[in-house]
Amino acid sequence: MTDLFESAGLEQGAPRPLADRLRPKSISEVVGQGHLINPEGTLGRMLDAGHLSSLILWGPPGTGKTTTARLLAEHVDLYFEQISAVFSGVADLRKCFEAAKERRRTGKGTLLFVDEIHRFNRSQQDGFLPYVEDGTIVLVGATTENPSFELNAALLSRMQVLTLNRLDQDAMEELLGRAEALEDKKLPLTSDARVMLYNMADGDGRYLLNLAEILLGLNFDKDLDGNELLNVLQKRAPVYDKDREGHYNLISALHKSLRGSDTDAALYWSARMLAGGEDPLYILRRLVRFAVEDIGLADPQAIVQANAAKQLYEFLGSPEGDLAIAQLVIYLGTAPKSNASYMAHKKSLKRAKETGSLMPPMHILNAPTKMMKEMGYGKGYQYDHDAEDGFSGQNYFPEEINREQFYKPVNRGFEREVSKRLEYWAKMREEKN
Repeated sequence: MTDLFESAGLEQGAPRPLADRLRPKSISEVVGQGHLINPEGTLGRMLDAGHLSSLILWGPPGTGKTTTARLLAEHVDLYFEQISAVFSGVADLRKCFEAAKERRRTGKGTLLFVDEIHRFNRSQQDGFLPYVEDGTIVLVGATTENPSFELNAALLSRMQVLTLNRLDQDAMEELLGRAEALEDKKLPLTSDARVMLYNMADGDGRYLLNLAEILLGLNFDKDLDGNELLNVLQKRAPVYDKDREGHYNLISALHKSLRGSDTDAALYWSARMLAGGEDPLYILRRLVRFAVEDIGLADPQAIVQANAAKQLYEFLGSPEGDLAIAQLVIYLGTAPKSNASYMAHKKSLKRAKETGSLMPPMHILNAPTKMMKEMGYGKGYQYDHDAEDGFSGQNYFPEEINREQFYKPVNRGFEREVSKRLEYWAKMREEKN
């Protein structure tokens, strides 16, 4: 089979990315899509019968859509023609159709692979219909977008939609194993760092191999742990401009004085900043942030007071509006403190990055189209308002991970009441399940 570099006219032996050198040579080598290519899968049955119908391959980037289409063409002895909807127009499609007609006269069929097929407009999509219907081409389109929303109903009715899964850890481990065997070199990673590499790839096999190629091309004295891996593969965050060090020292002093509930010290530092010519709106922006970061639901009125002070200053300006800043500093300094919301946000964000693009459970997905209903979208959803106590207790986390508690309110201020609410729902959920 001709690979991408040969088809592009590159010389034999020219440098090729690891992902291209590891491109599967047969459909059985495609990883992570066993539900399609196994003997009982849709593609497995088609290939066993020696007949291929027009298809839409729907899945995230790096899951093997292009490779699968190329291997399908080879398996059923079709000429493989590839175009991208990003770079092609009506004239390009006409050339493809005419060339397919000529091949058909000689007894050779054509598989036309259209990458990013959802980028074609309605008229361009309609242009495929007669050539699909009369068998001039077997159309295989690839898309990362939901075909129900992005493809014409007429075209969609003539094609079968196959969903490719994001690569799981087993599939990515198999790819890394192939890469290490090809390069005859182990990746310089601890077991934890190897898992972090999977998470960074987020189910994208091509991106995973690009990261692996970087690591295999470098030499290290020891295996990298997670933090060292991040330092190698990610840029460091830019640091502050040190020309204004005093500016940041004073705002830090104000913030920490408020956090420590030292209202008088906070008033002093805010006055120092105003006297030094600091922009009052900059101070107010930081105070609004403090209201949500360090007080949160311990006093829900803190954010209301912060926004009111900002609006009052914008209305009055200095010096009259400066009193609004002082009053806000007093309110925030004397308020009960909690960073529970802030910590819940950080923990949930960290977990979201670790788990990647997991789908919500099928029962809470909307099913506005017939195809989505047939795929099980929304099946089994329980409408909470229909429950006797207004609570179904269903799971709303992705099915691949366990339930976690990110928000843990403190026993101060209004969060005491929030804790009671959370305990109530937790007890109800336990009883339901």
